[in-house]
Amino acid sequence: MKTQFSILAVLCATLALSACASPDPASLAQNDPWEKTNRAVFKFDIQLDHAVATPVAKFYRAAVPEVARDGIHNALTNLNSPVIFVNDTLQGDGSKATDTVGRFVINSTVGLAGLMDVAARMDIPYHDNDFGITMGKGGAAEGSYLVLPFVGPKPPRDLIGTGVDIAFDPLTYMTWNNSTLYMIVRSGLGVLDSRAATIDAVESIERSSIDFYATTRSLYRQNRAAQINDGTAAENSDLPNF
Repeated sequence: MKTQFSILAVLCATLALSACASPDPASLAQNDPWEKTNRAVFKFDIQLDHAVATPVAKFYRAAVPEVARDGIHNALTNLNSPVIFVNDTLQGDGSKATDTVGRFVINSTVGLAGLMDVAARMDIPYHDNDFGITMGKGGAAEGSYLVLPFVGPKPPRDLIGTGVDIAFDPLTYMTWNNSTLYMIVRSGLGVLDSRAATIDAVESIERSSIDFYATTRSLYRQNRAAQINDGTAAENSDLPNF
């Protein structure tokens, strides 16, 4: 838990330092006053993605059978159910909260600790949720666009939301032998799972974009707006955390 909150503290410090950048009118028009700093961080993230994340994700996709990758994805999704449930409840959405509880119980038992998505076969659909969405539904503005090292796009509302979601996760407070290692492996698998699922989409967007940074910024905002407004996210907008 201390490790997770330490990381969040570093991210908040980055936010404070970014505020020192001098915005230009075009950046202000995009609500991106730290654009110069954001672009530099984005370039670093992309270089790291090309050098490490993408090759590892491609190897993972080639070496691990699809059925095993699906099981890992399902298990990771199931572990996030408590966070989704709390946000469903805070948003006053009883139907979604009921679905989340039903999915967790079914997949944790019949689905062998979440490795199989049995609930989906029973017509209990999956939905994602987080505290950034909760705040957005409550009227909180996104804030100035921000890109963080190793994390990618994370405007203030979503940065705060990430910290609150960590607090919502019961495993944050539980300790056992090798619990720290477990959390590290879980986080690493989450990044790997997300990156492996979006390789083709991201490469297509990068090839077709005149300004990949501006395209990513636009797609990120479209995706978050769709989630907040219960709409359908823009096609290919599920960008990974570079």
